[in-house]
Amino acid sequence: MTEKEHTVEFVGTEDTIEVSERQTILDACIEEGLAQEYSCRVGMCLACVARIVEGDVQQPGARCLTETEKQKYALTCMARPGSDLVLERGVYPPSIEGEKGVGTRDA
Repeated sequence: MTEKEHTVEFVGTEDTIEVSERQTILDACIEEGLAQEYSCRVGMCLACVARIVEGDVQQPGARCLTETEKQKYALTCMARPGSDLVLERGVYPPSIEGEKGVGTRDA
């Protein structure tokens, strides 16, 4: 059985990659040499968060996001594409905006 791949495009950049449904978005970014912030790689720190502009992801291990936030934000270290995606990096869920000096953009 062939693994299905999806296109992941990052808003504000020319970065576009192909990601297997079995691969995390972060792992694909690293393999392609794309700059993608990350730290813990276990779904806890939010360093790798991106706002989902279009598309769907599966991210059962994204422990620091609420169920509602999981519909709008992807932790790229945990998220696997369920469709083609458009993501905006560096946009944080409203629940953590302003905490610990976290920089945000308007979502």
